[in-house]
Amino acid sequence: MLTAVAVACATVGAAVAGGTASASSSVAAAEPYQWKNVRIDGGGFVPGIIFNQTEKNLIYARTDIGGAYRWEQSSKSWTPLLDWVGLDKWGYNGVVSLATDPVETGRVYVAAGMYTNSWDPNNGAILRSADKGATWQATALPFKLGGNMPGRGMGERLAVDPNRNSIVYLGAPDGNGLWRSTDKGVTWAKVASFPNPGNYAQDPADPNGYLSHRPGVVWVTFDKSSATAGNTTQKIYVGVADKENTVYSSTNGGTTWTRVAGQPIGYIAHKGVLDNTGQTLYIATSDTGGPYDGAKGDVWKLNTATGVWTQISPIPSSSADDYFGYSGLTVDRQRPGTLMVATQISWWPDVIFFRSTDGGATWTRVWDFTSYPNRSFRYTMDVSSSPWLTLGANPQPPEVAPKLGWMTESMEIDPFDSNRMMYGTGATLYGTEDLLKWDTAGAQFTIRPMVKGLEETAVLDLISPPSGAPLVSGLGDIGGFRHTNLDAVPPMMFTSPYFTSTTSLDYAETNPAVMVRSGNFADADRPNDSHVAFSTDGGANWFQGGEPGGINEGGTVAAAADGSRFVWAPKGVGVHYSVGFGNTWTASTGLPAGAVVESDRVNAGKFYGFNAGTFYASTNGGVSFTATAATGLPAVGNVKFKAVPGREGDIWLAGGETGASGIWHSTNGGASFTKLSGVTSAVNIGFGKAAPGRSYQALYALATVGGVSGVFRSDDTGATWLRINDDQHQYGNAGEAITGDPRVYGRVYLGTNGRGILYADNGGVVPPADTVPPSRPGTPVASAITSSGATLTWTASTDAVGVSGYDVYREAGATDVKVGSPTAASFGVTGLSPDTSYSFYVIARDGAGNSSTASSPVTFRTIPGSTSGGCTAAYRVTNSWPGGFQGEVTVKNAGTAAISAWTVKWSFPNGQTITQLWSGVHTQTGADVTVKNTNWNGNLAGGASTTFGFGAGWTGTNGVPSTVTCTVG
Repeated sequence: MLTAVAVACATVGAAVAGGTASASSSVAAAEPYQWKNVRIDGGGFVPGIIFNQTEKNLIYARTDIGGAYRWEQSSKSWTPLLDWVGLDKWGYNGVVSLATDPVETGRVYVAAGMYTNSWDPNNGAILRSADKGATWQATALPFKLGGNMPGRGMGERLAVDPNRNSIVYLGAPDGNGLWRSTDKGVTWAKVASFPNPGNYAQDPADPNGYLSHRPGVVWVTFDKSSATAGNTTQKIYVGVADKENTVYSSTNGGTTWTRVAGQPIGYIAHKGVLDNTGQTLYIATSDTGGPYDGAKGDVWKLNTATGVWTQISPIPSSSADDYFGYSGLTVDRQRPGTLMVATQISWWPDVIFFRSTDGGATWTRVWDFTSYPNRSFRYTMDVSSSPWLTLGANPQPPEVAPKLGWMTESMEIDPFDSNRMMYGTGATLYGTEDLLKWDTAGAQFTIRPMVKGLEETAVLDLISPPSGAPLVSGLGDIGGFRHTNLDAVPPMMFTSPYFTSTTSLDYAETNPAVMVRSGNFADADRPNDSHVAFSTDGGANWFQGGEPGGINEGGTVAAAADGSRFVWAPKGVGVHYSVGFGNTWTASTGLPAGAVVESDRVNAGKFYGFNAGTFYASTNGGVSFTATAATGLPAVGNVKFKAVPGREGDIWLAGGETGASGIWHSTNGGASFTKLSGVTSAVNIGFGKAAPGRSYQALYALATVGGVSGVFRSDDTGATWLRINDDQHQYGNAGEAITGDPRVYGRVYLGTNGRGILYADNGGVVPPADTVPPSRPGTPVASAITSSGATLTWTASTDAVGVSGYDVYREAGATDVKVGSPTAASFGVTGLSPDTSYSFYVIARDGAGNSSTASSPVTFRTIPGSTSGGCTAAYRVTNSWPGGFQGEVTVKNAGTAAISAWTVKWSFPNGQTITQLWSGVHTQTGADVTVKNTNWNGNLAGGASTTFGFGAGWTGTNGVPSTVTCTVG
């Protein structure tokens, strides 16, 4: 058993083996944060609504991937109950059933588990609470449960004996039969006498183990009148997913069971509801398990006293007008004989509700055709609180927007109030408080969303630009939104075009009004739409671009820093780039299909890609990519990377799988990465506004740091981390999207798979100013000395908060030259002249911008160059200022015979651009520079040398080229 309040935060992956260079990270004390949802309201399937039968206004809702909720009557909103579930038990957010105790009404039970195939690594569990879900305990089961499997709308398969509430039943899937607890859910045992575990599966041959799932035993209903308080209820009815044997009963408290005689065959009873006053069992049946399908079905009632079955279908399965199964069955506890049933699936023109006040003898419909295509309605819909429920549609009659619903597996009349009814759909939870108007000719009752606080979206991407709306979301199933007010429901999801799921979002860092998104939809439904769209007003309005052939899914997309071009990696199709807004696309080279793409946030010509452990970079706007020399990156698993705003070539990468997960950092455009040793696993990383007094953006990560798992913030470039969530705010399966806010220090946005978007603030807490510099680095040691370079290493500095990096300087008279800024205590110096003496020293930096005292210098002499022929070139920076610098290259004839011409080549590592050059003739393409001699300095005698100079511009970093070559001719 597991006490919920003591559940440790989930381990996000496993420990990482050593072998890569590392930067030290540590965990600081946790910081209090206030977590709440970015409001969308709903956004997913609500398969179950459960009213307590003895306590007024005690109502629960269950979702397939987003946990369970309790109704708060005072605010008419829902409170989430399973946010304590961590990633180690993420499947507990799949709730296949829920039961509320009618005797001790504080008790509530959840049957938790998301998948019965390999997708969920854990078995299911029964969660139990004695305080209406405030705290929980858990009992693991020896089999899996499927809150997001086929048939999840049937039920309820959990039920509490209304007379002896220590007895609780569970209907299990996949051949596991019926289970019972006699100690209020603490221990469980299989009911060996129950004869039928259920044989129905949508597709028994499905190799993925999803459609081959057998829903099994799907509902349990007690006849309370068959016992007195404190004694075991004798009459129990059970529904089974078996088209020939769908209802069983016991008359002796569950000791023995029999198939109920005379029952209908050919369909599955999705619901079984007993009207205790009339001693009538009602069942709603369908030909499939749902919730997405169902083409035929019936409604029946059983007189439990006489054993007589009567078909009471509003439209019988024998009729050509029956193109749906039935579900959503409920009875009015205040008005015996009044019941309602819903079509399980009636996609067109809409779901149909049926109502009877005479035990099913006659029915009225919630809408009727008048003269086709026109319809009359017994209801009106008010979706002003969630206007996006129209889905931006403008349908032709007989369809309307918004729809009444779909996947209506659960419909419940309040047992204390005949006017209140709630029902779940595939997108939200609706309800009414004037239902009895249905029974008055000419009157209309009003249906409104009753979903505030219930957030069930699956979040695929999030961006928080530096201006405009604070947040833009990419969501599964409902596309995504521009959130101008985090605490208000946005008016409409993205349209023009509408993506069913938005898979990727980006904005131009220096022109944030320019945005791009890519996504998925059914191509057959909209063959003329593109899977990519653009905005020039910060996401308020969108227009679609063209697309290359063969695209079915959106993949990832990136915008250049200035919005001038885009790189797109659709799923299953090669990477392409477009200059402008997607009117034409051209295939990129060098980056494999399936790669993830991102843009540099400073240099508009730079894009990056990652695939299967290899990092790629483009310096020509995505025209071509080249694999970098970076090693040690995770080759498998879900990997995310992002570039830091305002810092060219500064990249953070997170993810991986067991044995190779963590966080990596690059400051040289992905040429190399340093792994943070204190972070043993990670899911994702993002950036937000820097802490007061600090220059580097705050980092946010879902990770395991120092053995502690959770959501973390670092204000010092990953040297130390603060946990900013707690054990009660873990959100199960989270982290596909995470970002900070560039305008609000301390604010983080976290995407979940089923609990929507969370955001959190630190209440204005400002970290104490760090004014203590790092300790003085050790004197560098030069090794591997060649004619043009050497390797410098030194004893690392220490710092109270953490060392973020080093600056390496070459002594050059009045103005020393910074030649590099490594994050580790080593650096490779290149571009030196042969047989020349050099001196270098090192200064350490911390995340607050403090610098240490300079180390003592190291002096060494490069070895002489070759005398057998050819030429050498030595590159050096002679002067540097913000945004510009001056360089000089010395060309030397390395042989004894005279030469008449020479060519020097190098590649700038940080996007530098030559503005002028003297004593040579140059060309520059992207980062690549070629310099040839002029007509007066190409002739060099043996051992003779000449120089040429240049002026150039730079941003962010001014690293020296790693290799400078010279060839004769």
